[in-house]
Amino acid sequence: MKYISTRNPDVAVSGSTAVLTGLAPDGGLYVPESYPTVTIEQIESLADLDYPERSARIMSLFFDELSYDELLSITRRAYATFDGDPAPLVKLDKGLYVLELWHGRTHAFKDMALSVLPLLMTALKEKAGQKEICLIPVATSGDTGKAALEGFSDVAGTGVIVFYPYGGVSHTQRKQMVTTLGDNVSVVAVRGNFDDAQTAVKRAFGDAKLTADLVALGCKMTGANSINLGRLVPQAAYYFSAYADLLSSGQIKAGDEVDFCVPTGNFGNILAGYYARRMGLPVGRLICASNDNNVLTDFLRTGVYSLDREFIKTTSPSMDILVSSNLERLLFEFAGRDGALIEEWMKQLRENGRYDIGKERLAEIRKIFVGGCAMQDEYAETLRDVFDEYGYLADPHTSVAFNVCLRYKEESGGRSPAVVVGTASPVKFAPAVLAALGEKVPSDDVAALRKMEDVTAFPVPESVYKLFEMKERFGEVTDPSGVPAAVKKFAAGLGGKA
Repeated sequence: MKYISTRNPDVAVSGSTAVLTGLAPDGGLYVPESYPTVTIEQIESLADLDYPERSARIMSLFFDELSYDELLSITRRAYATFDGDPAPLVKLDKGLYVLELWHGRTHAFKDMALSVLPLLMTALKEKAGQKEICLIPVATSGDTGKAALEGFSDVAGTGVIVFYPYGGVSHTQRKQMVTTLGDNVSVVAVRGNFDDAQTAVKRAFGDAKLTADLVALGCKMTGANSINLGRLVPQAAYYFSAYADLLSSGQIKAGDEVDFCVPTGNFGNILAGYYARRMGLPVGRLICASNDNNVLTDFLRTGVYSLDREFIKTTSPSMDILVSSNLERLLFEFAGRDGALIEEWMKQLRENGRYDIGKERLAEIRKIFVGGCAMQDEYAETLRDVFDEYGYLADPHTSVAFNVCLRYKEESGGRSPAVVVGTASPVKFAPAVLAALGEKVPSDDVAALRKMEDVTAFPVPESVYKLFEMKERFGEVTDPSGVPAAVKKFAAGLGGKA
């Protein structure tokens, strides 16, 4: 399997190169040269496998440098850290399900890929004979950061530095990051919002002087954000797994279409669903659910991607994103894989804050994707309604998806089963959950967790309570312009630790 850049499809690289470099040299994102095909019979066979086996089957179609047994060893090690089934499918009503992806160590869906990625990178690095330290700068809107820190902590030959928007994540998300243990990790707050942090990290990758300085320090930058193909491939696996569970439980017949509703900001999670569809999974509609920062909803309605809007801090902070990096991969497919056109659109976005893909391309995208958004008061009400009606407690991000999904089913009359992709545990957002349920919110985070547990009977892991007893290790704050210096300083301090 070879991979090409969204901005230059004429040059193909190996899976090792795609994963270990993250971004293409031209600033584009790596995509498969062609999509592997999975037959309906092969999908049916997944029903008899456990989750690590399902994941290894899908990943083996993308990374031919590694054998199936090697990939299975990786997925078994990665998902052994989860609490039970890594991706259980829960039935709420006839035709309505939720795919829980938050049973990993950091209680967010990012664990599904970021538990795998460090092991995958280590294996591919060994195969490629790469000796340099993989230095991984990560921009996070809340969940990716901790999942990356946890996944790469003390992994030999790696170092992770996470940049998060100062004041732009929940208290629990921040606490998870700044208390992380490990000699090869660091956390820095960035003044501004997530887009500011993400832009600064992207620029660091294109900074020739920084790259040279890091080489002199024995380091080579790569990415762990969803721009890295090593994130997308493990994510595609859980769409197949959900379908296999629907088959094995008799909820559907082989070949029946299933809709997936995904709360998303950077477009990576829902793009993985699109990849699964391209491979042959019978996906009907991919419903893209946004919060108040509804740039994707507007794009799917008009075909115009515009940053001319206010950035809004919400109670679903991991979706507070205006520049959705992974959309570039989707545009590449619907632009006839025209790298020059993608480069032009991205240039327009940088210089003018907008681009227009045209009505014909939009019409093709809308045959698969549906866009919808829910404002904070709307998804708070949905959180309460879902809890009252089904006894199911969702976090704010998943509640956005419930709101958009239920409205879509009502307005469209769609009869296909719908799977809401659950992206985080309520324990990460206890104050927002309590407020949505109409409860008085304690000012103390631990008190809020205990009250949420009392009111809802949702079990809070002891590890979450202990989090607030841990010493904070990282308190640095920088402007976006200070990101390259922070990366270099971190690299210099790694020495023989990584």
